[in-house]
This record gives sequence, structure tokens and C-alpha cells, in this order.
Amino acid sequence: MNFRRYSQNTIKTYADALEVFFRFYKDQAPESLNIEDIINFNTSYILKKNLSASYQNQVINSIKLFYRNRFNRAMEVDFIQRPRREKRLPNVLSKNEVKSILEAPTNLKHRAMLSLIYACGLRRSELLNLTLKDILSDRNLLFIRQSKGKKDRVVPISIKLIEILRDYYKAFKPKTWLFEGQEVGKKYSERSIQLVLNQAVEKAKIVKPVSLHWLRHSYATHLLESGTDLRYIQELLGHSSSRTTEIYTHVSTRNLQQIRSPFDDL
Repeated sequence: MNFRRYSQNTIKTYADALEVFFRFYKDQAPESLNIEDIINFNTSYILKKNLSASYQNQVINSIKLFYRNRFNRAMEVDFIQRPRREKRLPNVLSKNEVKSILEAPTNLKHRAMLSLIYACGLRRSELLNLTLKDILSDRNLLFIRQSKGKKDRVVPISIKLIEILRDYYKAFKPKTWLFEGQEVGKKYSERSIQLVLNQAVEKAKIVKPVSLHWLRHSYATHLLESGTDLRYIQELLGHSSSRTTEIYTHVSTRNLQQIRSPFDDL
């Protein structure tokens, strides 16, 4: 997986899934297992424990990849009943809620990080992988390198945010990464940025289980509500398929609010 440049998160997820599978068959050699054993594991472990559909798919995909590369065997996983994909709508905050969250931190670094995630629709990993040279302030652009799917992209960054980042740079003077932890030259940790958000949400008195990805969802939805073409939003988010971006049409209130309920005519 390293040779094929899978992300470290994907490698860990697949490795953890394989560990569970082989622990289930700890008395059998991996090369002796077959499709019936996978079906049995699916029934006797995953379904019995009522584990999530996404976890079930991760396990099956990891087993398929392992046997193809380790033993040059094609496990016919198509014979396994896959769960239907859940269709969940993205969680979206109002602009006032976003404003309250971004204004909550008194620490300039914390405010800059949360502002950048919302203002540019970034994933957490994209924020933490930014370097100083990725801010193209002369062109009002942010360069996002080798993100999900190993793709580069550029997104516009407002002058207002550039000013916040300049103030942040003067105060903290990062050396390598745009946002560094307590050790110079080391990235800010994923866990720490989530804690920063949790504290901001609590201070803003918002009683919702807000995650960092909610800010990205809110960015996309607010762009759509302001009239931005869906094709541009797809490019800004780095989505490979327009179908992924179209989910925001289901949570945008721009057209929904114009619908008149027949109840009002009674």
C-alpha cells in the first residue's frame, strides 16, 4: 500500500480490519481461508455485533486487496451481500453559527485555523499539510497539494483572511508547516485541532456535535445558497464526481424557502 501511495489513514484502517479478521481465524493459516470463511466472518462477527455498514465494507475491501497482492488470489467478494449505502445529508451550520464559532477563540492561531477550514472548504488533513509557500497572497489563492485522490487544486482566499494569516505569522513565526504544534517544525496534531473546535463550539453556546467537516459542508452549502454554480463548487472541494457535490442541493435552503406550503392557503 505504501508503494501504491495509499494515505497513512487508509493503510491503518485496512491493517486494523485485517487484524480483526485474522484474529477471528487465529487457528487457521491465512492462505487456507476462502470466500466461505469471509461470509462466515461477515455473519458471525460483523452482523452479530451489529457493526456499521461502512466498517463492513472496509473489512471486505481490505481482505480483497490483501489476498490479491499477498497470494495473487482473487477473492470473489461479489458473492458477499454488501450493505446498501446509507444516504445521509451533510450537517450544515447557519452563517450566524459559523460566525460565533470563528469568533470564539481568543488564541490567534486557533482562530486562523478554524477560519481557514471554513473560508476555503478544507478537510482537516488539508489544513494540517499546508506550508508557508502554499499561500499565494499576491494572487489571493491557496494551493492545496496532493489531497484526497492525490490531486492538487487551488481555491480563492479572501483578503480578509490573508490579513488574519499575516497577523498570525507575525505572532507565531512558523518555520515549515503553516500551523505547527509546540515543537518547531512539527505539524499541529489532528486531535488538537478537534479540541480547538470543541472549545469554540462550547464557548459559542452551540449545542450540536459539530465536527471540523461540518465547516466544510457549511462552506459548500453557503456557496450554493449564494448562487455559485455547482460545477465550481465541485472544483473548489476537490470532488472527482459531480454526484458527490450534488448532495448539497438537498440541504440548501435557497429554493426550499421559496416553496409555499398549501397549509398557508387554508
